[in-house]
Parts: sequence; C-alpha cells; structure tokens
Amino acid sequence: MTEPSRRAVVSGLAAGLAALPTLARGQATPFGFETVEAEARTLAAAPFDATVPPLPEVLAKLDYDAWRDIRFRPDHAFRVGADGRFRLQLFHLGFLYPRPVAVSLVKDGMARPIAYDPALFDLGRTKLDAALPKDLGYAGIRLHTALNRPDVIDELIVFVGASYFRFLGQDQLYGLSARALAVNTEAAGGPEEFPFFRAFWIEAEGEPGTCTIHALLDGPSQTGAYRFTVRPGPETSVSVTATLFPRRTLNDAGLAPLTSMYFIGETDRGHSDDYRPELHDSDGLQIAAGSGEWLWRPLDNPQARRISTFSVASPKGFGLMQRDRSFASYQDLEAGYERRPGYFVEPEGDWGEGSVVLVELATDNETADNIVAYWRPKAPYPAGQPARLAYRIRAVGGKNLHPNGHVANTFLAASAASGAARKEGDPEGRLARRFLIDFGGGTLAERPAGAAPPSVVASASAGRIVATSIVPNPHVGGFRAALDVRLDAPGTTELRAYLRDEDGDALTETWTFPWSAT
Repeated sequence: MTEPSRRAVVSGLAAGLAALPTLARGQATPFGFETVEAEARTLAAAPFDATVPPLPEVLAKLDYDAWRDIRFRPDHAFRVGADGRFRLQLFHLGFLYPRPVAVSLVKDGMARPIAYDPALFDLGRTKLDAALPKDLGYAGIRLHTALNRPDVIDELIVFVGASYFRFLGQDQLYGLSARALAVNTEAAGGPEEFPFFRAFWIEAEGEPGTCTIHALLDGPSQTGAYRFTVRPGPETSVSVTATLFPRRTLNDAGLAPLTSMYFIGETDRGHSDDYRPELHDSDGLQIAAGSGEWLWRPLDNPQARRISTFSVASPKGFGLMQRDRSFASYQDLEAGYERRPGYFVEPEGDWGEGSVVLVELATDNETADNIVAYWRPKAPYPAGQPARLAYRIRAVGGKNLHPNGHVANTFLAASAASGAARKEGDPEGRLARRFLIDFGGGTLAERPAGAAPPSVVASASAGRIVATSIVPNPHVGGFRAALDVRLDAPGTTELRAYLRDEDGDALTETWTFPWSAT
C-alpha cells in the first residue's frame, strides 16, 4: 500500500509544445469522458493482460533513495486547469513502479500524449548512462498549486502505484491514501486484487479553480473509466465519477476505498516501547448513516486480522479520520501526525443497501498501512453490465463533522481498577473490562449548572453491561461515561454507547468498539 510548466500551456498548448520539441508531440485525437468509457469497455471485452514491459536494467536496479533522487524539473512543469493555477509533474519509472502509464494533455477537446523525455528530469546522483527507450512512459503524476500561500507552490495531489492517490488541504501533511477500487480485500477464496491505472488525461481547461484528471483503470476482474475533479482549499475535495465494466460478477468490490496506518493509540499503548504516546495516520472510522445516526469506531491494532461490517442503507458518508490534533499526543517533531488529514467520502445519489467494511491488520511498526475502509454494495455487479457511481472525498482537519456531541477519547482499564468484583472462576479478571468514553462538543457544554447529567445508553452483543456511570469532564466540554463489561466466556462482544437527554433524544454520536476476552 503506497504513496505518489513549461510556461505557456495555459495560454496555448501549441506555444508550450514548441518550446519542447520532443514533448507532447504525438498526434492529437478527440477526447471526452466517453472516450475513456469506450476504451474501458473495449478493454473489458478482452482477457486481462497482466504483462509489465521489462524495465531497462539500470532502472530495475534502482533502490528507494536512487529513485527518489530522480526529480522532475519544476521549470518544466505543465500549467493545467482552466486558469493555469495547477502545475503537472511526472514520476519516473523505477524501484517499486515498473508499470508505465500513458499521460496526455487535453485542450479544446483534443488529447495529445506526452512522450517520454529524460530532459524533464534532474537525475541528481542517479546515473542513467544507457539510452532509454523513447516509449518508456511514466510511473505516475502529481499536481502542484498555491495551496497555503499565494507565493508558494505546494504539492496538492499524487497518483502513483496501482490506483492509489492522496491529496492535501491547507496546513496538512500526507498520511492516509485513497484508491479507485478495492477487490477482494477480505481475501475470500483468493488473494486481494489491486487494479491499476493504465492512462491519465489531464484537462488544460474547465471550471475555474479546479483541475480535472481522467483515468483508465484495469484489473483481473474489471476495467473502469474515472474522472477526478480537484478543488484545493482548507478542505481540498476530489469529486469522483466512475463507470465500471466488470469482467466477472463483482460481489467483492470495495468502493471509495481508503487506506491508513494505526500502530499505537490511546486504547492499546502496549504494542511498543516508544517515547511517542501515539503513532497513527488515522484514529477512527466515522459513518453517517442514512437513518441520521452517526457512528464513531476507534481504530485498533489487533492481534490478528479483524473485519468489522456496518450495515447501512443510503449512506450519507464515511471516512477514516485523524480526530486527535494535539502535538502532545504524538510528540513527533518530524512526522507531524497531528497534521494528517482525514478523508471523508460523501456519496452522490442513493447508494442503496450495503455495508461500510473496516479491515484492521496487525502490525509491529508504523511503516505498514494496516487499515482499510470501503463501501461494499449489497447487490453484486453483473459481468458485462456497466456500473456507475459518483462521490466526493474531502480532506478534513480537526473539525468534527457530527453536529452534536462527539467522542473525544476512549480509554480501557482493568475492571479491578474500578473496584468491580471479580467473577468467581475468573480470578485474573480476563472476562471483565472497563471502558471510559469522553463525549464533548455540541450542546453538552451548554447544559445549565445543576442540571441532571445525560443518560448513558449502552449495549453489548454478547455478555452484559454490568454498570454505567457518568461524570462531567470540563476538559472536553462534556462528560466522561464509564462502562463495566463482562463476558461469560472467552469471545468477542460489540459494544455501543451514546448519551441522551431527559426527553430521550440523542445528544451524541454513537460510540462502537469490539472487545475480545481470552
């Protein structure tokens, strides 16, 4: 799971091409989104071709540092987007990126390919002495723009590796990634598939303040035509339109998949002897159900792979969030975990019945992406029938999306620490646990002095809630709820809790968490 002008393209593509004799000189062809759909449809009718053209030996031998040392020359970047505010750069093939993608620029409804040209790159200390093929291609693309300051050009969005992409809002640092599509991520009856982009088309015009990227997706089980419209800002958004062409019946498609890392957090500090209290790119899964309920599921680093399924009809949104924005929680001067964005997916139209699926993998370090979340439709996509979908992804910061109270913290403690009696036959208290949930925000901080505290509504899918309690917590502008939970035998229980007022109305989102006793 991975990461990612020549001056006058905006004012006239021909002028920019004249300055670069070997660049984008291929024959121009008519282009629209229907062009990508037609290519995807034709590709789906043929057997999947997994062939990767062999890399020249000099590129195949590159390690990570040598590949990173090959940098696109900023003064050769293409100006794209309607107002020319975006600069397109290209990634060189090599290291983990041997599969070439075709890249074209689109202006006035005509697409013109960008031919490979080594002069576009500063090779740094990397020596590429042998002549490279003229049709070598590129590994991926990225866009830069004046994101944080009008006088500074920052990286905005990257597409490199399979169908991965990631993007930033203002004052954010890269953390999690998005993908175009996930297939068989739950590894039911076979390995996970990783569809990949074969081609990109970048628009040199369009809606002011945006840039549109078209992409052709391919994979063993499907092809796809994608359109990404990027809108930079405090919460940069990417609007996605896609048409999938299944090669087989797709009952294991993961739509709008997100990938992240969770190693150490407030619920499981025992994984590592590290001076940093927490290490994660995301700390929770947020779901906005069509019913109006909001769910918050803290992430976990489980001992073994865990798959959690949340059945939802007509979802309003879901995402992997980095809710904790305090440097004190991370103490990492370089990584800046408190500045990692959350990605929140908002469907366009009614997605019907299905599930938000959360996959958590065990990890013993902070370099592995071990968290995946996506939407799995209830009805499979039949082979040979196009499937269309649209959604928007926002790069959100610390703002809470739920309008009422939200979960600020989740802590676990031994039930013995709370004075709960140990069950006979369970002298070590393995079957009992105390959960402390801080709810803050919304109207919780506005409750009048002397008013009765909200009620704690809690449930367990197995075992029982032995006791609940609630006390004010001014540090989060709300309350701390405590749940004492006991299982009758080793196993797993799904816990849920929220706060409600005296009229029975919910004051907070619903906290949900799986607990396993051994």
